[in-house]
Amino acid sequence: MRRTVPALLTVVLAVLGGLSVLLRRLASRPPSVADREALPPGSTSVTTEDGVRLHVEVEEADSDLTVVLVHGFTARLGEFELQRDALRRAGVRAVLYDHRGHGRSAWGPPRAATTAQLGRDLAVVLDEVVPPGPVVLLGHSMGGMTVMALARQRPELFGPRVAGVLLLATSAGELVHTGVVGSGVRVLRRLRLLGAYLWWLRLLSPVLERFRRRGTVAGRAFTRRYLFGRDDADDPALVTEVQRMLEETPLTVSAAFWATFVSHDELASLQALRGVPVTVVCGTHDRLTPLAHSRRIAAVLPDAELVVVPGAGHSVNVTRYQVVDDALLGLVERVRARAAA
Repeated sequence: MRRTVPALLTVVLAVLGGLSVLLRRLASRPPSVADREALPPGSTSVTTEDGVRLHVEVEEADSDLTVVLVHGFTARLGEFELQRDALRRAGVRAVLYDHRGHGRSAWGPPRAATTAQLGRDLAVVLDEVVPPGPVVLLGHSMGGMTVMALARQRPELFGPRVAGVLLLATSAGELVHTGVVGSGVRVLRRLRLLGAYLWWLRLLSPVLERFRRRGTVAGRAFTRRYLFGRDDADDPALVTEVQRMLEETPLTVSAAFWATFVSHDELASLQALRGVPVTVVCGTHDRLTPLAHSRRIAAVLPDAELVVVPGAGHSVNVTRYQVVDDALLGLVERVRARAAA
């Protein structure tokens, strides 16, 4: 018996040591493809309140107005290249940045992987990078949730500073209430295992990341089904391009964010947007943030312009970029006309 106690203690210490290594891995973001590329012109960075460095790019223009583009989950600012081109042609200043853990931005503690923290990160970008003058915010998917979080945290910005908002393929809440995922979440909640499941997912993510394969046929099929719609996946190269971008973000980052989607509820935050022009855009075949979520947002904001894109999916800014570009530039003109009036 005396011999088994030290042996058991050794095993326990070894297990705890292994868990410690995994937790340290959670605090770091493995290098992404973007890290190996040269920094583009107009690159800068800001440091958030908790010390995370965010990569920012500024597309300068002789403009009275700035558009800030906030990308979606596991993507990076590169998803807005087509909108960036449209703003450049229109002579409108653009500011783009990578969320923490995405693209070229650094990663922080996993507990900070929340849309609330992303809202505070956006506030830092607005305060430190965006010059004086009216601002239009474009948020895609998780980027739209980030804008809503900012509206809850700093409603005084909407009107005097933020003069317009475009919510693109996003949701104000109840993201996982339907479908297979919703059923699974309900079962885990009923068994009181949801928190444990999400904790273990975070804990195992460094191991899963180590053995992860990118660019697979299965990954391409997933991208085709959930990021594209009925009528916008005719180009296999475009599907592969979106797949490659989304797979750049490590599982250590994406696993940490899952909990915030389960609890996401920013419907009340939309009240802060009532005083500014708002455009809501969504495809009819969006499987990640279905059209019903955009209609719900538009119902809270009766003066908002709702643009429904037939046959389009979640990556509507890539596949139906002309519709999104027109909606964005139209919103910019509404903001300018309102300021002039």
